[in-house]
Amino acid sequence: MRLAQLSAGSIMLVDVAKGLAQGKVLDLADARSILKINYDIQGSDDINEIKDSGLVVVTAGLARKPGMAREDLLNKNAGILTEICKKIKELAPSAIVIIVTNPLDLMTRLALKVTGFKPSKVFGMGLTLDASRFANLISKELNLPVTDIEACVIASHGEGMMPLARFTNIKGVNLDKFIDAKKVDSLIARTFERGKEIVSLLGSGSAYFAPSAAIAEIVRVIVKDEKKILGVSAYLNGEYGIKDVCLGVPCCLGKDGIEKIIELDLDKQEKAALQACAVKLKGSSLY
Repeated sequence: MRLAQLSAGSIMLVDVAKGLAQGKVLDLADARSILKINYDIQGSDDINEIKDSGLVVVTAGLARKPGMAREDLLNKNAGILTEICKKIKELAPSAIVIIVTNPLDLMTRLALKVTGFKPSKVFGMGLTLDASRFANLISKELNLPVTDIEACVIASHGEGMMPLARFTNIKGVNLDKFIDAKKVDSLIARTFERGKEIVSLLGSGSAYFAPSAAIAEIVRVIVKDEKKILGVSAYLNGEYGIKDVCLGVPCCLGKDGIEKIIELDLDKQEKAALQACAVKLKGSSLY
């Protein structure tokens, strides 16, 4: 729905479940007259319909259930993603690929490996969502407009995320100037648990609205070639002293995908934590 309302181009919605994508598309198309937006959207259960796509968003995979970590999904979702990426390589060899499937950083690297695409063309959504969650919690705590807050989160999407208070600003003023270290730590802890909190309350399924907003933001920046810096899971090849790992870092995005990886001036403790996160990912069975 968010992508359709961007009017960014023709959309093909594909789902393996018979009739699901087609039914969703009929519903979405019926809203066009009310919204006064003449978007083009189609649905299919045939993945061959992605042929010649310029941008592919992969959300396929099992969702978390209460008590389940993102990493618990590893093996099942790896199989699903591998088959999809083989088809992307065959049908849309020039596409930019955005991965949403969890565990995000490992799935992003797997997609990169299976497609053989340039690292600038394959990346994961995660940290745009995590930063938005951090900003929302700060906004609630300080009773300030969330639009005034620029939050910074790096590392792994999920249990390894690192919200960085000293790179988080409120109208250009560092977060530390507004609240003490203890409260900052509390907000970081709540950001860390946010996805799990939503899953436990829903009972079935996981977050939808904020992740979809994060995806749409990334797509908009790419399609409109905005050269905007967003947090995404990118393949690191020496940046931050890390190699052969996909991790969340700020990147400048444009029409060619990742145009530049931004290296923050991390202190010794932050850099060590980021590198420890990379070491943990390398311990996965996918390596």
